[in-house]
Amino acid sequence: MFVSPGAVEMGSMTVKHILLVEDEEHLAKGIRFNLEEEGYRVTVAGDGAAAVQCFEAERDAVDLIVLDLMLPRMSGYAICERIRSDGSNVPILILSARTLSEDRTRGFDVGANQYLTKPFELDELLSRVKNLLRTHGSQAPPTAITERPDDVESFGRAIINFRTHEVSVDGESVKLTQLELKVMRYFLENEERVIDRAELLENVWGMPGQVTTRAVDQFIARLRKIFEIDPSSPSHFLTVRDAGYRFVR
Repeated sequence: MFVSPGAVEMGSMTVKHILLVEDEEHLAKGIRFNLEEEGYRVTVAGDGAAAVQCFEAERDAVDLIVLDLMLPRMSGYAICERIRSDGSNVPILILSARTLSEDRTRGFDVGANQYLTKPFELDELLSRVKNLLRTHGSQAPPTAITERPDDVESFGRAIINFRTHEVSVDGESVKLTQLELKVMRYFLENEERVIDRAELLENVWGMPGQVTTRAVDQFIARLRKIFEIDPSSPSHFLTVRDAGYRFVR
């Protein structure tokens, strides 16, 4: 089951609505209390099926999902996949005790925007929530889509259509996650410039630049596997020692 407070507005200001999916009741209560203290409206779902039910009932009113992975009735991975397959770009922050790199990678693969491991510092959680809400803004779809010339980009053996999310390498279709597409867009818009990890974390992941994580390096490794002829000797995604990365078209 899920529990949602009734109020959605505070004076004339629209309150951001967060769907918190967490089966540990004491932890859910603590997170909800602190989010509400920050002025957010919080709906709590205690299992996977309830989370899907809640999201589908209030799809256009949910601004952010904070999602545990190990849940009764449906895993967090499955929830994330379902939400993305339905075409929603609502930001998703995974909050999990699973700390292995493959867990993080799978989380990003199914469409999560950020991954925070338990136990966590409350200040970091609140900072990530704030950054995701600021970075993504309203998730409502635009009234019309106009394809700009830069919606279609090509480099090396690849063609990327950012409007339709169609990607091909050597004429073969390739599937990229929302976050991978966002990383690619950032590199293409900043080609030839050295970009450090902190900049990528802040402008792509919406995370504080000082956060220690290997998410950026893992993503670059994955993009090399997809786009480079020889990932061990890349020609597009270059490492600049002690500085960051440089994209060469």
